[in-house]
Amino acid sequence: MSGFPWHAFTVNLGWAAAAAFAVMLVTFAVAVRKGVHRIVDVAWGIGFTAVALVTCAASAGEGDPARRILVTALTAVWGLRLAVHIARRGRGHGEDPRYEALLAKAPGNRNAYALRMVYLLQGALVWLVSLPVQAAQYVPGPLTGLAWAGTALWAVGLFFEAVGDAQLARFKADPAHRGQVMDRGLWRYTRHPNYFGDFCVWWGLFLIACESGASAAVSVVSPLVMSFLLMRGSGKPMLERHMAERPGYARYVERTSGFFPRPPRP
Repeated sequence: MSGFPWHAFTVNLGWAAAAAFAVMLVTFAVAVRKGVHRIVDVAWGIGFTAVALVTCAASAGEGDPARRILVTALTAVWGLRLAVHIARRGRGHGEDPRYEALLAKAPGNRNAYALRMVYLLQGALVWLVSLPVQAAQYVPGPLTGLAWAGTALWAVGLFFEAVGDAQLARFKADPAHRGQVMDRGLWRYTRHPNYFGDFCVWWGLFLIACESGASAAVSVVSPLVMSFLLMRGSGKPMLERHMAERPGYARYVERTSGFFPRPPRP
């Protein structure tokens, strides 16, 4: 693990945390003013973008310039696309049922509870999950084939996320589809193309960080945590519980992969 600038990277961890929590605290202030906490979902992608930009500035003179620019660009493209998509999807809607249910359990002030249980928690997750984005920018050596393999995996992930989201948005926009299950396009091959895409994005960014043993060791927790959240935590299981009673969903589950894409069963 020699050659990795541990002191500079450790200092950067503090800057990254400050960036992540600053985004969440600003979002909290806006949410309290609007009376809707669902906008924290928009801040998720923005938080990662802020961490990438702050790290790119802090790592100047430490990491390889090409890798710093590559990782920052990939993170910003993914994060800002996600933020714009979620903002458009939530426009004109009230509070998200997930947050309504959570805040109904608040033992005291609802906003104070939301700050602790939603904003600060998501800020911590942004900091933790972004470790490959931070660590990769401190790797001093030039880009290798592993970085381009990670970039390719990132591109596959962005394709599944962006195309899957666009297909679902078009499907929902048609009144004739009200109450129906989306089982077309990428949704024929996986019940969660957007979550599978997220999975690929973060394993791809991790591969770019793997060009240094030190960087890989310090950041492997990120894709593992993201994979757990998507497959076992607040991603797939929560959505499928919500969809379980929809007519035709049980048949859709029987024929369609739960996560990794494959041809539908007969």
